[in-house]
Amino acid sequence: MSELSKLPNVGKVLEEHLLAVGIETSEQLQEIGVKEAFRRIRLQRDSGACLHMLYGLQGAILGMPDKALSADSKQELKAFFHSL
Repeated sequence: MSELSKLPNVGKVLEEHLLAVGIETSEQLQEIGVKEAFRRIRLQRDSGACLHMLYGLQGAILGMPDKALSADSKQELKAFFHSL
């Protein structure tokens, strides 16, 4: 178990994905950003990673449950997700 598991929305599976793509700390996740972290997971670990995982990553970066993300933030992430 890494420090990533202490972040909101980061369960065992997401933690394993993040570690496998070279993201080991919350600071690294913040520096890399939600889009690049999600891209890495999709390319290297889980080609079927879902929109909910993307929301979860954003919430983890912001320190909040993904359900608390603003509608604007969700819309921007959804547009990014559909562009992949």
